Amino acid sequence: MNNIGDQGIGLWDEEDQFFYDVLRFPDGRMLPMRVRSMVGLTPLFAVEIIEPELLERLPDFKRRLEWFMKYRPELAALVAHWMEPGRGNRRLLSLLRPDRMRHVLRRMLDEAEFLSPFGVRSLSRAHRDQPYLVSLDGHPVSVNYQPAEAESGLFGGNSNWRGPVWFPVNYLLVDALYRFADFYGEGLKVECPTGSGRALGLDQVADELTRRLTGIFRRDAQGGRPLHGTSDKQNSDPHFRDHLLFYEYFRLAPDRMDRAGGEAAAVAPVKGHQANNRKSPHLRGLVGFLISCWT
Repeated sequence: MNNIGDQGIGLWDEEDQFFYDVLRFPDGRMLPMRVRSMVGLTPLFAVEIIEPELLERLPDFKRRLEWFMKYRPELAALVAHWMEPGRGNRRLLSLLRPDRMRHVLRRMLDEAEFLSPFGVRSLSRAHRDQPYLVSLDGHPVSVNYQPAEAESGLFGGNSNWRGPVWFPVNYLLVDALYRFADFYGEGLKVECPTGSGRALGLDQVADELTRRLTGIFRRDAQGGRPLHGTSDKQNSDPHFRDHLLFYEYFRLAPDRMDRAGGEAAAVAPVKGHQANNRKSPHLRGLVGFLISCWT
């Protein structure tokens, strides 16, 4: 991400403090595609924690890690903190150092950008009023925030990554935050939501995202579920109201929530974090909530 192909091409934008795709032209020119999308959040996914007991049980692995530090320092420098012990003497393998992670999370946790009442958007809402515009070979091209299927016929007319909340990638974000918290503990806090003045540990941020995601399925003050949008039958009919369907992504709008897709992605964070002994009361609460609806 810092020097792709040894050609000096990096995805990190120092001005915006965010990761962008870079378009490279045949003549060697490079153009950062300043679209704030899930692409810029995906470096958070690449994180793993190494327990001290594991290193002791795998001396060859430990020796190879030390070899990279000594003989390939330019590669070792790309991985954050893997030789520095954190909480519980754990080691961290990550593409993001704390300073860049803070900048990325500042965007992600901004309710005017990625953070919605029901999870993390696939595209920053800032592009609703400020579409990304670029001219390619004299043809103007734009990307703007669209909270459901794209309005254009490009890519088969079913491009739905420009705003909706996608559960699969939200699961990866939640899981990554818990892993970072295992290393940093209370030593790293961020403002959540951005601008609120409330500093939370990364595990608390993961809990907050989980609370928002599970809120899609919980009844509101009127007895309806955001999952069902404005459908009276699904919200009120006893034959339908407690039958929850798990869609890939959710359209967010002030007065409704649409849904589409077919993966049971909402169950994945629950089962996954239970298996890893994560301590999210919202994840545990959703398990009981779903069981109560299905029995």
